[in-house]
Amino acid sequence: MTLDDLRVFVAVCRAGSLSSVARELGCTQSAVSQHVKRLERETGVALLERQPRGVVPTQAGRVLETAAAEGISGLDLAVRQLRDLVDGESGYVRVATGATTVRHFMSEAVVAYRRRHPKVNLEFRTVSSGRGSFDALADGTLDLAWITLGPPVRGIEQRPVVELPWVLAVRADDPLAERPYVDVDADLRDVRLIRLPPNSASAAHLDAACAELGVRLAHDTSVADWDTALLLAELGVGRAVVPALPGRSVPGGSDGDTGIARDPDRNPDRNRDLRLIPLPALRPLPVGWAVRRWDALSPPARAFADLVEGFRRGAPG
Repeated sequence: MTLDDLRVFVAVCRAGSLSSVARELGCTQSAVSQHVKRLERETGVALLERQPRGVVPTQAGRVLETAAAEGISGLDLAVRQLRDLVDGESGYVRVATGATTVRHFMSEAVVAYRRRHPKVNLEFRTVSSGRGSFDALADGTLDLAWITLGPPVRGIEQRPVVELPWVLAVRADDPLAERPYVDVDADLRDVRLIRLPPNSASAAHLDAACAELGVRLAHDTSVADWDTALLLAELGVGRAVVPALPGRSVPGGSDGDTGIARDPDRNPDRNRDLRLIPLPALRPLPVGWAVRRWDALSPPARAFADLVEGFRRGAPG
């Protein structure tokens, strides 16, 4: 068996389809099938079960997939580390994030990193879910993922960077706009809100924080990201409960760990028709890094993670 055989087999197990892997690799389905057949001849057992809508690994196939994914990840990591040793500051840093994250949490760090490490290739990839980020970290296709922190995940290390307090986003002419804070139970129990991405970790955290107070929020609009929720609130479409993002002015806020602007003259949104009112009763949203192993990160990836954390904590170095 070859390393290519194992890579293709792992890809087929995860995709559940020979044809989709063939399209991704730019080859024929027969070529993909040959990789699997070679492994089956070598091991002497059936590794895939054909079904009407694709394939699934057999019990033996699951054993091989787990071992192969772990081995491939380790080999990929070793190769990257060897390249780093040879090239010094060159290499790749592959980060799972989205435009909202880069804009609010990483913009200063990206500029500073590019200036300090001009030969390193920064790759930002959008991953649809936390589970997808964890899978990509585990198989070595990503170095870092910026996530909403949650329960422990086997094989993944999570590092908190900042806790984001919750705020209510409303238009400047909203009756709640001049409040120093909003009481979730008294003020939002019968209010229909703009909903955060329904399957996101931040939405799950918000629901849990509200449940601790005996409150269940109602919604009539749903969005795909925090920035869209803020925009709709600014347009007067509705109110939104969102994390307080760095650079957004919050009454009584402080720069502190979150980097939230408290000085109106420093706030780029000061002329917009949007107000962010603290919701102090809700426990904050923890966000930060997820990696496979911190001690195995390449030097360029560790430098980027440390730089982002430094800017968020007000000590970029």
